[in-house]
Amino acid sequence: MRWCVSIGAVFIACALAGGDVAGLASPGPKQHSADKDQAATVDVELILAVDVSYSMDMDELAIQREGYAQAIVSKEFLQALKTGPNGKISVTYFEWAASSDQKIIIPWRVIDGPETADAVAGEILKTPIRRASRTSISGALSFAKPLFDGSGYSGFRRVVDVSGDGANNSGTFVTLARDDVLAAGITINGLPIMLKRPNAFTMDIDNLDVYYEDCVIGGPGAFVVPIREREQFKEAIRTKLVLEIAHRVPPQRLLPVQGRAPRISCTIGEQMWRDRWGN
Repeated sequence: MRWCVSIGAVFIACALAGGDVAGLASPGPKQHSADKDQAATVDVELILAVDVSYSMDMDELAIQREGYAQAIVSKEFLQALKTGPNGKISVTYFEWAASSDQKIIIPWRVIDGPETADAVAGEILKTPIRRASRTSISGALSFAKPLFDGSGYSGFRRVVDVSGDGANNSGTFVTLARDDVLAAGITINGLPIMLKRPNAFTMDIDNLDVYYEDCVIGGPGAFVVPIREREQFKEAIRTKLVLEIAHRVPPQRLLPVQGRAPRISCTIGEQMWRDRWGN
């Protein structure tokens, strides 16, 4: 069953394990290689997968970067770190666009307090902003999955956090990539960015949050934090990271939605691309 709830000014759609047709069956025990068994233990291994497709304008890309940097050094985030048994997480940050276009900005780092948080935030901000063509959520997910094996850390939870402003239109179908990631015991959360009026030219769609809920996210406690106003950007990113680090779900659950087939086509992005470009 899915639940929708409002926390402050940010709308949270939380997909709880059980009864979710979008691939939220409870994963099996997390499998570790021998190397992972010897790795440094952290509370969460977190991958931040950030969209830099051309549908994002330069101002949005700058705000997105600032949002992640400011969230990591915020008092709420640092307090959330303390709730885990180890008081530290490992994180890597990469940008993505087309199915073959992924660039790691921050290799795996430990964040265990203000000093390490400042260092990661500084690296995010100093990297030149770029843009690229196409939107491949599936490519981002497929790129993210093996990063955990080479992280050098062993977390109680593994999370891929995907942010983007459009539906998948490049690479394999997003549901296939999602299901492959979920089968490895990895949770996928989403940050759909919904600042523009949908139109065919920009490949934006109505109800991108619903698309993310039904086609992208999955795993125990998976959730979506939509951004509908530019002013929500930084607050939404901070809220999302705090929930992930503290392993919390909204304390109040309202507006239950019964588990059902996807409410939006999970191939809508591919369909729009074919309609426009014919391939």
